[in-house]
Amino acid sequence: MDQATTSTAGMYINGAWTGARSGKRFVVRNPATLEPLAEVGDGGREETRAAIEAAHAAFPAWAGTPAPERAALLQRTARLITEHRDALAVTLTQENGKPLAQARAEVDGMAELCVWFAEEARRISGRILPPETPTRRILTLRQPVGVVAAITPFNFPGNLLARKLAPALAAGCTVVVRPARVTPLIAVSLFKILAGAGAPPGVANLVTGTDSAGIGEELATHPLVRKVTFTGSTDIGKVLLAKAAGTVKRVSMELGGHAPFLVFQDADLDKAAAAAALSGFRNCGQVCTSTNRVLVQQQVAAAFTERLAALTRPLRLGNGLEPGVEVGPLIDKAGFDKVVAHVEDARAKGATVLVGGRPATPDGLAGYFYEPTLLTGVNLDMRVMHEETFGPVLPVMAFETEEEALRIANDTPYGLAAYFFTRDVGRVFRVAERLEYGIVGANDPRPVGTHFPFGGMKESGLGRENGTEGIEAFLEVKSVVIGL
Repeated sequence: MDQATTSTAGMYINGAWTGARSGKRFVVRNPATLEPLAEVGDGGREETRAAIEAAHAAFPAWAGTPAPERAALLQRTARLITEHRDALAVTLTQENGKPLAQARAEVDGMAELCVWFAEEARRISGRILPPETPTRRILTLRQPVGVVAAITPFNFPGNLLARKLAPALAAGCTVVVRPARVTPLIAVSLFKILAGAGAPPGVANLVTGTDSAGIGEELATHPLVRKVTFTGSTDIGKVLLAKAAGTVKRVSMELGGHAPFLVFQDADLDKAAAAAALSGFRNCGQVCTSTNRVLVQQQVAAAFTERLAALTRPLRLGNGLEPGVEVGPLIDKAGFDKVVAHVEDARAKGATVLVGGRPATPDGLAGYFYEPTLLTGVNLDMRVMHEETFGPVLPVMAFETEEEALRIANDTPYGLAAYFFTRDVGRVFRVAERLEYGIVGANDPRPVGTHFPFGGMKESGLGRENGTEGIEAFLEVKSVVIGL
């Protein structure tokens, strides 16, 4: 083990830091250099059960805590996140690989989520309804659902954790968090902040470990867990849904996507090309809402592609801690191998690699780097046009009519995000209404915000996060009828 490697207990259960009861640990590595960053406690089912039981024991008191006090905890947490912004961003970059500027923006988002849901805690309300007889009174209450299991991915390990943890705590729920095994360190850092902000024991619990299937099954099947909130692949989401059905848990699922990016002939091509590059290559394409396929109207296909190629060629790969780096590494070998397979499949079926198309070793780094890649001459038989690549690859395909573009865009089981660019106001409404996606960016490459809902249609998920909807997912509605 490298001498610079640190050790951390990794797990925070019932207000105490603890390692795995087996004594096992696992290594977290920097995906840019493959060097070890830390050893973390390798927990499993036993630790997960302990965390669930702690959350269950803490639930009555936390649910009964006045909303202003719950809000104050989140406000203190937000202030501490902001105070530790630089250190948190470095941790994010080291374990995830994204450029430091993107990591700082993610940390800012974590604080913003805590502030937003602190404010939402104060706005939880029920209703008093008019009775049908003079001897009745009818009211509704909105109460916390109970113990929440939150399972988070590697690509935005800080923001997506805050997106689940903050509304759950604001609603009065207690939580057990299971972060991605490759990016647990930002979760450890956030839980240290929560502890420093005064979170009561058992209210928020953290379990780290390499037994993803075992921990996930325990969270999805344990009878004391009343809600599962998950961000990750559609395949894993389906497994969790099936297991959660056994105890009829409430679920929120933000799953895979295959976002189309439509460019119509009347679009601002410079703006559209910049947006496609941002959406396709941010975080090395490892974003659930990343553009997966670019559909361009035939009349402007050549002009648009030239612009996009000119923006793609100079993108600098490297260690996200280095100044000027715009694209970091893929998270691991599995992610890298999938990108290679998609590009080679497209090449074998007749696609032209206009830019990139090769593995890279910027500055001699050992991590899993792949050049930002632009493919032309693609067709619908290619894997890249149907499967989520989750890497820095943009295939470009021409279309003739608006109807054809919509047919291709909607011909997928996924429905998370879609983008289109046009200057025709009528088309803005027509296309936005007909795209079968939960999130639509019309002349906008970043249709995401803390204050409005985020989520998918079809096999891209269930429920919504962020906005007012984000806290509603953690509340039950109870009708109370009183006879006088």
